[in-house]
Amino acid sequence: MSGASAPRPERPSGEQPPGIDELLERVRAGYARVEAREAYEAARAGEALLVDIRYAALRERDGLIPGALIVERNELEWRLDPQGSHRLPEATSHEVRTVVICNEGYASSLAVASLHQLGLHRTTDLVGGFQAWKSAGLPVAR
Repeated sequence: MSGASAPRPERPSGEQPPGIDELLERVRAGYARVEAREAYEAARAGEALLVDIRYAALRERDGLIPGALIVERNELEWRLDPQGSHRLPEATSHEVRTVVICNEGYASSLAVASLHQLGLHRTTDLVGGFQAWKSAGLPVAR
């Protein structure tokens, strides 16, 4: 039958799906997020790959983190999957430590959950996103 949707997992009677705040809480409980200074130091030491998933208008408005890879959110899994045919050269293994950065630290948390499902368990995100990076006085390029 064409157009049929996949069966959905059964929920216990009366159980509501989580709202976004609860989902974020659940996702973030599964890994340790990093603060801006820690991400900066890890990248400087060559111990972490910074990946900026903000959309172009925000990058143009606020600037770039020097050395961070720019990967649009809708391409993230394809670019970071070390087994994928569209991967970035930096996506060499499932052991690469990656810090995903969005504008304020919300979309990046959901992106991390998706990357964890691909086996990229050393992936985390930046608390407060780019705005926290900028507020901490860390380098920003125009």
